[in-house]
Amino acid sequence: MALQKSSHIFTKIVFKPLRTNLFYIVLLAYFLTIGSSKSYSQELPKESKPFPANNQQTKAKETSDLEGSELVIKEKVTVINGDSLKNKKGVLEGKVRYKAKNYARFDNKKKLITLNDGAELYYQDYELKAGIIVFDYQKEEVYAGRLKDSTGKYIQYPVFKQGSNVIEPDSIRFNYKTKKALVWNSKTEQGEFRVKAEITKKENDSVYFMKGARFTTSKNIDDPEYYFYTSRVKFVPGKKVVVGPTNLVIANVPTPLALPFAFFPMTETSRSGVIIPNYNYTNQRGYTLQNGGYYFALSDNYDLAVLGDYYTNGSYGLRFESSYAKKYKFSGNVNLRYENLINSERGYPDYSKTTIYNIQWSHSKDSKSNPNSRFSASVNLGSSRYFQQSLNQVNVGSNLNNTLSSSISYSTSFETVPKVNVSLTATHSQNTQTQLINMTLPTLQASVDRMFPFAPKDGAKKGFFKNINLQYNLRGENRITTTDSLFFKSEMFRDALVGFQHSIPLSTNFKIFKYFSASTSLNYNEVWYLKTIKRSFDLTENKVIDTDVNGFDAFRTYNVSNSIGTTIYGTFNFGEDKRIKSIRHVMRPSISHSYAPSFDKYYDTYAADGSGNMIKEYTRFEGGIFGAPGKNYSNSLGFSLSNTFEAKVTDRDSTKTEPKKIMLLNNLNFSTGYDMAADTLRWAPMRVSGGTQLFKQKMNLNFATTLDPYAIDNNGRRINTFNIDNGGSLFRMTSSNMTINYAVASTDFEKKENKQGAKNGGRTDDLFGSNTDLSDRRESQFTEEDEKKSVSEFYKYKLPWDLNLAYSITYSNARRESKITSNSLMVSANTSLTTKWKVGVSTGYDFVQKGVTFTQLRLERDLLSWRMDFNWVPFGDYTYWGFFIGIKASVLSDIKWDKRSLPDRTLR
Repeated sequence: MALQKSSHIFTKIVFKPLRTNLFYIVLLAYFLTIGSSKSYSQELPKESKPFPANNQQTKAKETSDLEGSELVIKEKVTVINGDSLKNKKGVLEGKVRYKAKNYARFDNKKKLITLNDGAELYYQDYELKAGIIVFDYQKEEVYAGRLKDSTGKYIQYPVFKQGSNVIEPDSIRFNYKTKKALVWNSKTEQGEFRVKAEITKKENDSVYFMKGARFTTSKNIDDPEYYFYTSRVKFVPGKKVVVGPTNLVIANVPTPLALPFAFFPMTETSRSGVIIPNYNYTNQRGYTLQNGGYYFALSDNYDLAVLGDYYTNGSYGLRFESSYAKKYKFSGNVNLRYENLINSERGYPDYSKTTIYNIQWSHSKDSKSNPNSRFSASVNLGSSRYFQQSLNQVNVGSNLNNTLSSSISYSTSFETVPKVNVSLTATHSQNTQTQLINMTLPTLQASVDRMFPFAPKDGAKKGFFKNINLQYNLRGENRITTTDSLFFKSEMFRDALVGFQHSIPLSTNFKIFKYFSASTSLNYNEVWYLKTIKRSFDLTENKVIDTDVNGFDAFRTYNVSNSIGTTIYGTFNFGEDKRIKSIRHVMRPSISHSYAPSFDKYYDTYAADGSGNMIKEYTRFEGGIFGAPGKNYSNSLGFSLSNTFEAKVTDRDSTKTEPKKIMLLNNLNFSTGYDMAADTLRWAPMRVSGGTQLFKQKMNLNFATTLDPYAIDNNGRRINTFNIDNGGSLFRMTSSNMTINYAVASTDFEKKENKQGAKNGGRTDDLFGSNTDLSDRRESQFTEEDEKKSVSEFYKYKLPWDLNLAYSITYSNARRESKITSNSLMVSANTSLTTKWKVGVSTGYDFVQKGVTFTQLRLERDLLSWRMDFNWVPFGDYTYWGFFIGIKASVLSDIKWDKRSLPDRTLR
């Protein structure tokens, strides 16, 4: 036998016992001589005291400075006749660290360590904390339980941790050799699940069997608002939960909803599985199963969800949704949607059949992956009527949208001197009303950075010559114009237009008389076309026809522009004792000039009739992507004046010494022009526009008007007579408009943006209602500002709310009609009656059409682990109502009731 003291933080005891009573005698002598302290912690006092003898205990200090110990028992070795035999291992195979506040009792005969009050035990990868712990290293078992305080309430519940698994029972019995355990009233968390069982048997490190278990996603495991009760459970941490007969219990009341068995995946990573469909009914298409399908967890970098709808009248829909990401590289998602819609029944007069589709793709590249190269995509294309007719979209903001747009771009930079930038872009613009589609497949752009040939390499660029600079730009396009019916067909490429535009701007800027900034520029343009036209008169058909001429052709133009401007500051002081101390007025007047000669050399003539008497001019470049050269020279002046007004006022906060700045007018702009090359109507109409922010920048007000100095005749055409000379005023108002947007809330919480609605082409706010994705109803219709509150209030003496107003009015008088052509008010409001009850409304009124615009009513109840909402569009072309109640957690997203009435849309 060898005894030794350790110099480490904890005292170590190393045993190599013989099968005689000498071991116990020496052990007792060791305890009496080495000694022990009064309590145990991670720091050993400078002078060690003897450990207690058998059945003795040490009491904790009155301070919080606890002491601790370690115990190690290694292999037994017996020597017989000079041979050493290696017996089986001892009861301990590693260090045991422990501590307790009250006492630590050792029973060396029974091989027990008893820790009382704030007990902690660490052995191998196990961690155990409890009110009382009994460590039996002869039976290789650990017992842990609770304590009672002076009032009889149980405290210091055990917490057992092995790796990432944590169990919080009432008591536990654990065999660290066989890895088996019995746990009473265990509580554990696995992902979104919380499980509590009356008795748990730990079979090994990866399998638990439970009896009388209830599992829930509620945050309060002891008193959940709902739970699933089952008598038998097989629980594999991090993998799955398999249960026997299961009953849903709500508010401690068993419901008739039961399952004979169930399986729940518990992995932290995505798992493939079936997506349960929703049941519904519509008048025109019958009964339906919606949003059913399968989710494929293909890898950690990408996934795929295949969803489908089926209606009993034969209508169906398919959707493919995929997200992908690679850390520090890129991320994105793809949505492909196809629907075959049948209206009514075959043989009925209102029977119709149509197919619609929509493609959405978004991609973003991490700028850190390559700072000189960028790739992005934002695609939203498909059938023009998709958002009006889709069975799975309820979003009026998207329905009313008239334009779908897409863009895919790649750009790169070459670090040369000067720097060269190149980009390729494919764009798409689609008018959902006219079904006209414009695309560029692709657009090539290249540019060389600005060069200063007369400027020194070092030093400032001052003066006319030093500021002379030029650059080179190239733009090439393959433009396609088609319709919805010809999209993705060969006919859409038949009339494609191809062209290249080269431009070299040469410019400089300089100061005049110190206070005036002047600039002048010369722009050279060269355009290449691969197809032109030849116009002639066809005697057979008696009409003018254009014949395409394939082959390279080009034209070259140039123009000159000049400008001069300055900035004028004016301050009006009212006195330091005034509420308004001063008003500052900033004016920026400017005069511009542009000149372009006539390029009539690119024009030819043709006979406009069969006699040949009517000769007209045309250019073979008509209809080109980048236009045609101008036949008439232009020489015009432009005048503009911009103004801003701000005031310094005394702050209402008396503690502040500096005055506060208030913006009175963000801008007030005047602009007009004078055409020196025109024979008549030389003055252009004056455009007046302005804007400001009121009520602590909560209200944005913008206005604009057009003032024409010329009069009009009885047919409404402008004539070369000033309006004031025709008996009128100096200017004639031809149009005017004003928009007001006002957003105010009781708190400054951040409103959630309608990102999917904006992606579909709608708005980010809820003026046209909140976006409803019928494939996932777990997302709230409202902001989430109350989620962090832990206490639910039945009554709120302060009701949080937000209000959004949008008012627009347009006046037209171009031909003396003098009428308001547009006048509407849109309103959206949301409030919380309690922390858990939320209501909202979106509506409006058209004062010209004298009718209520789109109206939506929203109601939501936060049921802690559940969510309930009601959405109603009471009238209009998009009448709809929907009711939903379901569990928020994604692991139980199929536990729901979703009932709705889809709009019976008209197929066009």
